[in-house]
Amino acid sequence: MLLIRIGAGLLAVTGAGFGISCVIGLRSLITTGDIAFIYGYPTYGRGHFERYGIPSTVPLLFAFLAVCVLELVAAWLLWGGRVSGGVLALALVPVGAVFWWGFDLPFPPVLVAVSTLLILIGWRTLA
Repeated sequence: MLLIRIGAGLLAVTGAGFGISCVIGLRSLITTGDIAFIYGYPTYGRGHFERYGIPSTVPLLFAFLAVCVLELVAAWLLWGGRVSGGVLALALVPVGAVFWWGFDLPFPPVLVAVSTLLILIGWRTLA
């Protein structure tokens, strides 16, 4: 169960950290029409999406925020030892990967890869 809880913690860090940044980006996009910068980095803009003609829009950021919230739900379910949390976490990997690539985010793939590995190793402890 320890591996599952570490995996859940990593999911929570990813969901909360990028979710908070997404809220900041949404606020800036709604109020100024442009993305915000945090510590010199764009909040979900200037990445592959824009290079391929998909601008950062409010619906796009809301979709990514939904993924972040669902990661938090998966983390909560996993912390409680529920199989549904593991299923949700694994189902979110390809969806999240689209956003990580599109927004050119380097950290989530690493965190989620470790989290996924821990979930798979500890799967038998889930109820």
